[in-house]
Parts: sequence; C-alpha cells; structure tokens
Amino acid sequence: MFFDTFTTIHSLLSLAAIATGVLAVAALFNIRLPQIFTILFLLTAVGTSATGFGFTFYGLKPSHVVGAIALVILAVTIYAGYFTALTGSWRWIYAAGIVASLYLLVFVGIAQSFAKIEVLRAAAPTQSEPPFAIAEAIGLVVFLIVGYLAARAYRPEEPELAGRSVNA
Repeated sequence: MFFDTFTTIHSLLSLAAIATGVLAVAALFNIRLPQIFTILFLLTAVGTSATGFGFTFYGLKPSHVVGAIALVILAVTIYAGYFTALTGSWRWIYAAGIVASLYLLVFVGIAQSFAKIEVLRAAAPTQSEPPFAIAEAIGLVVFLIVGYLAARAYRPEEPELAGRSVNA
C-alpha cells in the first residue's frame, strides 16, 4: 500500500514538474507569466528527483545517476535565479538550468513511456532499439535548440523596474 501511494506521489510530482516546466521555459522567452509557475516547477522538479531515490533498488541504476545530475543542476539553477541577481553569466546559466531540468524530466518520461505503454514497449522492448533511440534523440535535439534560444532570449526585468509598469 505504501509503495503504491509513494509511486503515485512521485508520478504526480513528475507530471506537475513537466507541466509547470513548460511554463517556466515559456517565461524565459519573456512571455509574461506569474513567477509562481517557475517556483512550482523548481519545487516539483526537486521533489521528483529526490523521491526517485526512495524506490527500492539494488546497486546504482541509470535513474539514480539522472536523479543526482538533476539535483545538481537544480541546485545551481536555484542559486543562479534567487541568489545572484542574474548578473553576468548567471543569466544564461539560470536559463540553461531551467531547460536542462525540464529536459531530464522529459528524458525519464520518454523512458518510462517505453517501459509502461504496451505499444511503445512492443516497439522497443529492451530500450536499445531504434524507436527508443530516435525518440530520445529527437527530445535531445529539441531541448538543445530551445535551451540555446532561451539562453539568448532571456532578459529578466531590471531590478528597479520589477513589479512596476514601464509606463508608470
């Protein structure tokens, strides 16, 4: 019973992180969205990665490596976004961190889809077949392009203008 509940919580955190992550990435392109979406993304992404270590396992698995990498990226991203005033290179580090964090969630989501959805599992039963590799490669290319564009486009509001209308 506990394991089922834990799995459900982990899965819901993952889905919430992906949904809010899309909005957090959109905000990097200066689409005006409430900052709460980025905060929720960071919180649910940390929650997803942290709870991934709560599953019973024997030995180090790829999911644990991805989770550890995700937590390091999230730590740097949170530091960049909330402790550096996004000055200098911290601006693009923050943008790249948001995109990379979302990518890792999607990367794992693709792997889980191929493991759990019958039609995908039939196409790549060991996840070493071309359909799986193609899906992951497409995801990587899309996120590399989005990450590059986001790092270039992201221009946070100047601190003295934050919260005020430019016309005020």
